Amino acid sequence: MKNKIRIIKFVLILVLSLRGLGFASDDRKPAPLSLPKPLQDVRIDQRLNEQIPLQLEFRDETNRVVHLQDYFSKRPVILTLAYFRCPMLCSYVLRGVAGSLKAVPLTMAKDFDVLTVSFDPNDTPQLALANKNEYQKLYSHPGAAEGWHFLTGKPESIRQLTEAVGFHYSTVPDQGQYAHAATIMILTPEGKLSRYFFGVDFPPKDLRLALIEASQNRVMSISNSVLLFCFHYNPDTGRYSLAIIRILQVFAIVTLTILLGFILTHTRKEKTHA
Repeated sequence: MKNKIRIIKFVLILVLSLRGLGFASDDRKPAPLSLPKPLQDVRIDQRLNEQIPLQLEFRDETNRVVHLQDYFSKRPVILTLAYFRCPMLCSYVLRGVAGSLKAVPLTMAKDFDVLTVSFDPNDTPQLALANKNEYQKLYSHPGAAEGWHFLTGKPESIRQLTEAVGFHYSTVPDQGQYAHAATIMILTPEGKLSRYFFGVDFPPKDLRLALIEASQNRVMSISNSVLLFCFHYNPDTGRYSLAIIRILQVFAIVTLTILLGFILTHTRKEKTHA
């Protein structure tokens, strides 16, 4: 009986906590929990097995005019979309790629290539070169000079590429920055989308498997994109942070459901033994 009272007290405390997290129960309509405006259009549509437009024109880190088809046909490609003046999230993604690839027993420029394309038309080949030098040193394995390419482009080429891979982003007013998702894509040698990874940490074992599958022109199943909405842009600080309130709400609801189920089961058992 004492244990049941303790559980009921805990449930009441949890319910009160839910009110504080935005689940009001009075007559007033609760304020809807919505993403900041710059993030409302940010999403990733996984376009598995779809062909990207390889004829699109960009400039590489040496200011040379290139086309996407220059990087395909021989081996799979890891595609990352970033912008080179990004204050935080892009660097986390690129560092995650470099760090994870260190542990992948495959050789860049021999078994796969990495293509980092800026979605900011104001980025320059000079910025691309600076980023290449930085992440080439961070990767510190053979093949980065020949196998990791950093491209910039005009608005139309950027638009067509981002639409083709389902990468939706938006500008942050008065910030000169972009709200976007943390993701990388694996493409087959023919330029078809084979796999998406989300977040900023990519398990080497999964990356290796995805590259091997893509090299055989195989397409993986749709990936779990739960991490896509764990990051949101804070226009006041100009940084990305964890949307902890949403996670707490989900956790609290699950906990409350489990506890209520436990109480009902325990009550039925007591009635059965009575």
